[in-house]
Amino acid sequence: MRAVDIIRIKRDGNELNAEQIAEFIQAATHGSWPEYQLSAMLMALFLRGMSATETASLTRAMTHSGRTIDLSDIPGPKVDKHSTGGVGDKTSLILAPLAAACGVIVPMMSGRGLGHTGGTLDKLESIPGFRVDLSIDEFRESLRIVGMAMIGQTSDVAPADRVLYRLRDVTATVESLPLITASILSKKLSEGISGLVLDVKCGRGASMKTRKAAGELAESLVRISQANGLKTEAVITPMDAPTGRAVGNSLEVIESIETLKGRGPKNLEDLSVNLAARMVRLAGLAVDDAEAERQVRTVLASGTGLEKFRQCVARQGGDPRIVDDYSLLQPKLPNVIVRAPRPGYVTVMDAEKIGIAAGVLGAGRQRSEDGVDHAVGVLLDVKLGNQVAVDDAIYTVLYRDESKLPTALRLLNESLEFGDSPPSEEPLVYEVIR
Repeated sequence: MRAVDIIRIKRDGNELNAEQIAEFIQAATHGSWPEYQLSAMLMALFLRGMSATETASLTRAMTHSGRTIDLSDIPGPKVDKHSTGGVGDKTSLILAPLAAACGVIVPMMSGRGLGHTGGTLDKLESIPGFRVDLSIDEFRESLRIVGMAMIGQTSDVAPADRVLYRLRDVTATVESLPLITASILSKKLSEGISGLVLDVKCGRGASMKTRKAAGELAESLVRISQANGLKTEAVITPMDAPTGRAVGNSLEVIESIETLKGRGPKNLEDLSVNLAARMVRLAGLAVDDAEAERQVRTVLASGTGLEKFRQCVARQGGDPRIVDDYSLLQPKLPNVIVRAPRPGYVTVMDAEKIGIAAGVLGAGRQRSEDGVDHAVGVLLDVKLGNQVAVDDAIYTVLYRDESKLPTALRLLNESLEFGDSPPSEEPLVYEVIR
């Protein structure tokens, strides 16, 4: 069919069949439609939506637009985790080695940060020498030897997603639920995994601000995963305040290592253990959540998870000494402290504004081609709900460029609200969708 005919079908609110969707994706991959027609198709999909059958076909076509990785010759169950992104969300660095230490093979393809959310690849690249650009053969070898690998999307995995995401970003079609679903899952289905745990963030610092929106995305992801033969479950977790107390790439790596040593913030440890335990159960290595959590907490307490992390760093070209010597990760930088303007309870620590402030300092990027300063960032000196006195330290801001401080400090002050009584405590997980 002609491109215009396929666009017209969806423009008029009719359902596309699998062949028409595949033709659209092949055109995006090989450039046989001009970008104005690809953009018109994206807008039609955005405005008219897609049925579950169409979304499953779109996901399948995007997955097979490039190379899929066969891991069947590597012994062990393969399970990955994906987060929809937040501020201070470094759980991947903790749960991957914990799950691997329990016997799960963890082939993790991660992304970079954009806007106010951090990216796992940027955190890993703060480790001197660490390579996230492994070849598929190197990726497979790391999985065989260490049991885990953490890399970026290769150029030949789901190439249609790369083309369409760039166009979505400039055509105001990013928020389409079917397009988000297909974008996330096409990369995961390419990894050769048999199970997937999804952490769908909800709140001020998440892309999904409401429980309703997060629930719709989680249900779509689980439904389409299962339609494509991938065993999946999703958890909806809060992202009103940052996870843990570090926001910034090398700061978050240090906090992750501290958590693997059993010295991390409780909310970060508990969430990481919860997600890792779900991976262990999906892998078939535990009969229920309680047994899976016992296994994960055992490898955390014994230090086996920490050693998996050290092995992964060394295998991917990084300096494993960073596990014991944080000065190899974090140079000494000037800092300034944001203090409480009044006594009371901290009732709001707006994760989005904190993430934007860290980005202003250089920890994040506004455009995909921007570089990042791995050392700058924000440390939370108190947590949501703490009682403070006037002038108590709330944030410690590590900076390199003093000219960026005024904007960052304004955002950090705006991120705070205080009250005469503590806020209700957030649950670890709002909802589980299986």
